[in-house]
Amino acid sequence: MAKTSAINRNLKRTQMSVRDKPKRLALKSIIMDRTLPVEDRFEASMKLAELPRNGARVRVKLRCKLTGRSRANYRKFELCRIALRDLASSGQIPGMVKSSW
Repeated sequence: MAKTSAINRNLKRTQMSVRDKPKRLALKSIIMDRTLPVEDRFEASMKLAELPRNGARVRVKLRCKLTGRSRANYRKFELCRIALRDLASSGQIPGMVKSSW
């Protein structure tokens, strides 16, 4: 199991990224619009820089839903390799069978 503080920190980042997503998209669209004056685009970039860093989607770490492990995760299942293997061996994931030869 991962540290509870690391899991909670990541959860907080996820919530902040969902909360700040519309603001970030609006500011980024202003920044990327070349038809606007440079001053307006610069002001939008300064407002974007003032937003909290943890509100960015890039800061969210992919963690296992069962254990909180941060490494060797499969995006499709949102599980780490260890939890995925245990569930596959016990037949909990439909269509997945642990290979043996």
